[in-house]
Amino acid sequence: MPSTVIRNFDYDPAERRLDIQFVTGRRYSYHDVPARIVAAMRAARSKGQFFNARIRDHFAFTRTHD
Repeated sequence: MPSTVIRNFDYDPAERRLDIQFVTGRRYSYHDVPARIVAAMRAARSKGQFFNARIRDHFAFTRTHD
């Protein structure tokens, strides 16, 4: 199901880095994210709700270029 908040996301398992692009165009990299969290996000019906509950405020992040 498309998200109204998240445009797309990608995961680098070697780096344990989750890269997310929001519909606003902003991009963030979340660091030290376990693969099981990303798998659960892929399976979640609402990516935005999952992000708010399980990723935002739980992992360090850096903002990348828009």
